[in-house]
Amino acid sequence: MLEKLIVFVEEPSMETTLEQLLPKLISEADFEIRRFQSKDELLRKLPDRLRGYKNWLPANWAILVLVDRDEDDCLLLKQTLEKMVAEAGFVSMTAGRNDHHFQVANRIVVEELEAWFFGDWQAVQAAYPRVFATIPKKDGFRDPDAISGGTWEALERVLKKAGYFKTGLRKMECAQAVSQHMDPARNTSKSFQAFRGAVSSFLSMT
Repeated sequence: MLEKLIVFVEEPSMETTLEQLLPKLISEADFEIRRFQSKDELLRKLPDRLRGYKNWLPANWAILVLVDRDEDDCLLLKQTLEKMVAEAGFVSMTAGRNDHHFQVANRIVVEELEAWFFGDWQAVQAAYPRVFATIPKKDGFRDPDAISGGTWEALERVLKKAGYFKTGLRKMECAQAVSQHMDPARNTSKSFQAFRGAVSSFLSMT
């Protein structure tokens, strides 16, 4: 049974969001968020960090690596992460799925955190009541992971149109406001569902 989940993230707004979300997903286990200064720093330091954890990580602890896709090829990015895990001596969730013997999962946020907010528009409405309820039904917004032109830029435009963040989106403030209202069970973002599935798999690992 999972005792502790360590999550690697690339930026502060994801850390803020997970501080609100993870207690809703793993109330029976502890968690710790390790934040890097950027995606580049996370990818650069991840191999050494994983090798260090391999030396002492208890069998009932797990590691979840979360990175934004941004403009990267999703398949190549996932392959890069999987290679780092294997070279550190861990079995990843992807590699060990058949026998349920894994300690690390790599999950890619498509294309970035704000897609998860579009995936739970009720949470955005709760935080910012003037936004239109019909946004998820509009062309270009039906699939949160396929919003073009930058997800955070799209969210900024929607919020500005509703009268919020007139001088520009403050990502940390927005993450704090929206994530406290998020319900993991209703999120329509496929990358969020993959993240949630990884956490659930850790909770059921033996």
